[in-house]
Amino acid sequence: MTDNLITVAANQFKPKGTIKDIQQYGSGNINSTFLVTFNSQKPFILQRLNTTVFTQPKLVMDNICILSDYVRQRLNPDNILQNRRWLFPQVLLTKEQKNHWQAADGSFWRAMSFVDNSQSFDTIQDLQHAQEIGYGLGMFHHIVSSLPVEQLADTLEGFHITPGYLEHYNSVLATAKVKQSPEINYCLKFIRDRPTLPHILEQAKAAAKLKLRIIHGDPKINNIMLDCSTKQSVAMIDLDTVKPGLIHYDIGDCLRSGCNRLGEETDNWEKVLFDPDLAEAILRGYLKVAQNFLTAHDYEYIYDSIRLLAFELGLRFFTDYLEGNVYFNVRHAEHNLARALVQFKLTESIETQATAIRNIIEHLR
Repeated sequence: MTDNLITVAANQFKPKGTIKDIQQYGSGNINSTFLVTFNSQKPFILQRLNTTVFTQPKLVMDNICILSDYVRQRLNPDNILQNRRWLFPQVLLTKEQKNHWQAADGSFWRAMSFVDNSQSFDTIQDLQHAQEIGYGLGMFHHIVSSLPVEQLADTLEGFHITPGYLEHYNSVLATAKVKQSPEINYCLKFIRDRPTLPHILEQAKAAAKLKLRIIHGDPKINNIMLDCSTKQSVAMIDLDTVKPGLIHYDIGDCLRSGCNRLGEETDNWEKVLFDPDLAEAILRGYLKVAQNFLTAHDYEYIYDSIRLLAFELGLRFFTDYLEGNVYFNVRHAEHNLARALVQFKLTESIETQATAIRNIIEHLR
């Protein structure tokens, strides 16, 4: 990807002035993201979608546009904001009024409005930050809770369906040349020792205890923007994974990413811990706006979702490592192994604190 292609892509989305600068932005593992700035207009976010991951990029953009139109209508009469700022990133159109631009080399580009005066963090800064992370996810779920799931396409079939990831892992393991090391052996044993865990949410869905809703799909804490002045959550970004699913995928993923103070990329995987104080703060913020649509069964499976999503991501990282790093962006050959170790250690910490975490959930109901 050349600088010239990036500039050409940015110019497709009707900038009113001359581009001042284009810088790589964020720390995402999938898409290539850039901040485009100008002298005479607001900046915007430019992204090249990873079409190996998002094999139906046009459907991804259609989903985001449907959601954007719905949220804009919903926010106007909704009084739950209580004078808080809450934004939804808007899709910018090309000169031909399309929601994307495809280059001659086949690369797929889109532009979104930039959430101004906001920032995100890879790790939670304090309990107030944790509560705002929970509020941000709760607000997203609240706003989209009445959008019929059939209006959005399932652009990532199998995404967060953990039994499918386990099946893929087993097929990769059957043919991979697995090296021997204490770290690899730890991962192999960790997965082998938990044969029933991957199925827990899907079994609850099959038993009609949990139902499909609209989910964000990737509610890591750095996808929830905070106002620089008020420190309140103001938006959820990275909407490519929005689709029908179980909200427990979102709840579990948010707590998984938020309650590890060392962060996903730490080298000190053996010191990774799940922080129950952060979990309580996130859930407190979430339930401020989510209580109205949660059922008794929803509460029942919150702990399982936290444990499962940490395990699932570890499983995905480890599988990608065995497969030769074909899915996640990596900085070195052992990167996905290191990431897997972090998630499995986090899962282990969650399991040792099961009673305390369940008590927190029960207390907040």
